[in-house]
Amino acid sequence: MSVAVILGSAFDPRAVPVDELLPVELSTNFGSATLHRWPGVREDEAWVAFRHGLPHRLLPHQVDYRAQAAALAAVGCEALLVTSSVGVLDAALPLDAPLLVSDLLMLDNRLPDGSPCTIFTEPRPGQGHLVIEEGLCSSALCEQVERLAEQRGWPRLERVLFGFAMGPRTKTAAENALLARLGAQVNSMTLAPEVVLANELEIPVAALVVGHKYSIPGHAGRLDDQGTRRSLEKSADVLGPLVRDFLAGAEPVPFANRLHRFDRRA
Repeated sequence: MSVAVILGSAFDPRAVPVDELLPVELSTNFGSATLHRWPGVREDEAWVAFRHGLPHRLLPHQVDYRAQAAALAAVGCEALLVTSSVGVLDAALPLDAPLLVSDLLMLDNRLPDGSPCTIFTEPRPGQGHLVIEEGLCSSALCEQVERLAEQRGWPRLERVLFGFAMGPRTKTAAENALLARLGAQVNSMTLAPEVVLANELEIPVAALVVGHKYSIPGHAGRLDDQGTRRSLEKSADVLGPLVRDFLAGAEPVPFANRLHRFDRRA
């Protein structure tokens, strides 16, 4: 058994002890993927995956989401925290504060490279339909994250609807307006594929995001490159303590969705 965290653009050495992590390359059916073993003291293992590589080099459509998910399954991950810095579409939400994803708005179930967002790319035993009964985000795991945040002195985490936009370009004003009209409160170019693939591998997952800018059409405060870097640094400051607490203290939880397999009796 193990727990794991996926870190994105907002990570830096303050978020996790990068110099102490042990990189482990794993071979999967989808190619190799590198996970980093966290050196904290716990009975089971804890792992960190750097979505964009270490150092940051991969654009969202260049991430090998399937290989990463298969690697997490290979190390027995039973509790996964996916993180992301996000654009905020709801003016009532604060920037630089942790937010828990309650649900995903993913209108086309595809990876950023255009292929279907599924681990079942070829017919094989054990494949099936992911049947979403509880929701893509595990209630039990979200409650653990809420308790960790409370112990850190954060008020109760707000739950938000996450809108997935594939990128790698940013969204147009019309696209942001459409996502907001559909109910999305935050959006980014990643996170959603990892949540879906983890569920297909029966890995319970929670998603923690931090708003680093407002993406509301007509909202003042456009960010230049330097401003973006500063906003991501603030996100890392927020995510870092919760990430470390999760790696040190998260517990595996039961998988509450199910896979409907047509060959179950075979």
